[in-house]
Amino acid sequence: MRESDSHDPMKIKAEKIRELIAALNQVIEAALQEEKQHEALLGTVDDMYSKSARNLVHYTAFRKFDLRSTQKKLRNLGLTRFANAEGHVLASLTNTRHILQNLIRDDGDVALKSHLSIKKGKRLLAKNTKALLGYRSKGRRVRIMVTQPTAAAYDYQMVLQMVKNGMNCARVNCAHDTPEVWLKIIENVRRAAKASGKNVKIAMDLAGPKIRTGRITPGPKIRKFTPEKDVTGNIVQPAEIVLVPRIDEFSLPNTLAVAPNDLAKLDLNDTFTFTDTRDKTRKLKIIALNDNEAIAHCYETSYIGTGTELHSTNQPLEKIIVGELPPIEQALILRKGDVFTVVKEDVEGIPALIDEDGKVIQKALISCQLPEVFDDITSGDRILFDDGKIEGVITEVGKSAFDIRITLAKEKGSRLKAEKGMNFPNTNLGISGLTKKDRKDLAFVAKHADIVNFSFVNSKRDVEELHEELKKHGAFNELDVILKIETKFAVDNLSEILLAAMRSRFIGVMIARGDLAVETGWDTIGRVQEEILLLCGAAHVPVVWATQVLENLAKKGLPSRSEITDTMAALQAECIMLNKGPYINRAIVLLNTILSDMEENHDKKEIMLPKMERLLKSEK
Repeated sequence: MRESDSHDPMKIKAEKIRELIAALNQVIEAALQEEKQHEALLGTVDDMYSKSARNLVHYTAFRKFDLRSTQKKLRNLGLTRFANAEGHVLASLTNTRHILQNLIRDDGDVALKSHLSIKKGKRLLAKNTKALLGYRSKGRRVRIMVTQPTAAAYDYQMVLQMVKNGMNCARVNCAHDTPEVWLKIIENVRRAAKASGKNVKIAMDLAGPKIRTGRITPGPKIRKFTPEKDVTGNIVQPAEIVLVPRIDEFSLPNTLAVAPNDLAKLDLNDTFTFTDTRDKTRKLKIIALNDNEAIAHCYETSYIGTGTELHSTNQPLEKIIVGELPPIEQALILRKGDVFTVVKEDVEGIPALIDEDGKVIQKALISCQLPEVFDDITSGDRILFDDGKIEGVITEVGKSAFDIRITLAKEKGSRLKAEKGMNFPNTNLGISGLTKKDRKDLAFVAKHADIVNFSFVNSKRDVEELHEELKKHGAFNELDVILKIETKFAVDNLSEILLAAMRSRFIGVMIARGDLAVETGWDTIGRVQEEILLLCGAAHVPVVWATQVLENLAKKGLPSRSEITDTMAALQAECIMLNKGPYINRAIVLLNTILSDMEENHDKKEIMLPKMERLLKSEK
C-alpha cells in the first residue's frame, strides 16, 4: 500500500476485504483437499448420501479453522457469519467470497461451482427427515416420538389419544416387556394410526449393554392414603382411593386393584370397613362410579396392602379383597465417605448393617447387571450412579466384586435404587454395541418395526456390526436406523460413525442426554449437544432430542419452568422424544402446542423475524 493510500478509508476497506477473501480461499482449498483425501471412503456410501457425505467432510475441514475473527469482520459488513452453514459449507463459503469480490469489483476466482446449494442442503435434510420419521404434522416441522408403556398393549383408547394428540412415532423399548407385549403395542399403534388417517412410525430400541444396578430386596406391597389437612389439623380433603380391575407400575399411586366382578356390583354410597396393616380400623365410602372404576373417600390415614379385606356395611356383597399391589421400591442410602460393594453375582441388594455404636458390621451391597464391566475396571476409576446423582471412586477390585468410596451424595444421604445407570466416564470398557439379547431381539424388530434405535454405538465398527446383522435378517435396506449417542467415545467418533452408517438406508441420531451428560460432564453437555447438532446438520441427518423432555408433566401432571425452556431449545432438532408416564397424553398436547406456536419463529437454531406483535394480549 502506498503511503498516500494509508489514510484513504476506501483503500483500507478494500485491503481488509482482500484479507477476508484470502482467509476464505484458505478454508475452501482445505475443504477440497479433505474431499480428495476421503475419496475412497466417500465412494462406499449409498448414492442418496453422496452429497451429504461430501458436505460432512467439507464441514470437518471447515471446523479445523478458528474462524471467530473472520466471523466478526463479516458481521461488521452485514454478511453471513456461517452460524447456520453446516448443511451447505462450500456454497456458503463461495457465495460469501463472491459478494466480497463484488464489493471491491474484483473479478478474481469466483467460478468454483459449489457441490450443494443452500436451498438444496435444507431440502436434503427435510427429505431425509420425512423418509425416516414420516410426514410432518400440520403446523409444525418437529416430529414427536413417544415411548410406549406396557399399558399400551392393553389400552387401545390411550394409544388412540396419543395419535390424535400429535404422536408421529411410537417408541418400543426392548429393554422392557416381552415380544408378545411388543406385538400388542405395535398392533394398537397401527390400528390407531389407521383410524386417525395418520402414518405413525414404529421405532424399537435395542437394549444394548446398559450398565445398571441390579435387584434390591423388595419392600412390602402396601399403599398409603392420607387425607389433606389444614394447619390446624382439620381435614380439608379426604383421601381419594380409586378401585380399578388392574394396576401396573404406571398406574396412579391412589389406585387399588379389585376383582372385575366385585367392581361391577358396587353402588353409589356403599360403605366398607377394613383393618389396615397397622391394625387400625378404617372406613371408606363410594362417592362416584365411572367406566371400569369406582372412586371412594377415606377420612383417616390408612395403609392398605395386598389381600386387605374391605367389609361391606350396607349391601349383600360381604367383602372385597384388594388385589396384588406392586412392592414399595427400596433403596440403599449412601452418604459421602461410605464404602459399599458392587458384585458380579445376580443377588438382591441389601443396605449396610450398623451396630448400636454406629459401626458398620456389613457394607451395603448391590449387583451390576453387566458382568463384562469387571474385566476392565481398575482401582482409582471414577464411577457415577443414577445420572451422576451419586459419585464415587473404586478403591479395591476383585474378580467378582469391587468396593467404592462415595465422594458425592446429598448431605443426608442419596437413595440408590435398582435399575439405575452406572457410568465409568474415564474407563474404556471396550463393550460392543450389540449384545446376545440385541441379536435375538433384532429378528423381531426387523419383522415388525420401521426403525431400529441402536444403543451404545461407540465406533464405526459397531455400525458395521449392526449392518452385518441386518443383512442376516434381509433388512439391510428395509429397516431405518437411529444411532443413540450416549458416550463420549461416540461423540469423539461421530463423523466416522455417520459416514459408516450412510452405507445403508435412512439414518438418524438420538442425543441421549442423560447418559451423555454424565459421560462428558454437566459443565460441557450444552456444547456437546450443539456440536452433535452441527455435525448431523452437515450430514443432513435428522436428530432426535431425547431424555427428560417434559418429564415432570408426564410423570406428575405439572411441568417445571425449566422443562418449558428446554423444549424451546429442542426446536433445533427434527424430533423430540417423550418418555412414558401417567400423564403422557397431557405432555403430548402441551408439546404439540408449543411446537406449533413457535414454528413461525424458528427454523432449527435460526431465529426468524415475523412482524412483531404484543406477546401477551389482554383479556377483554
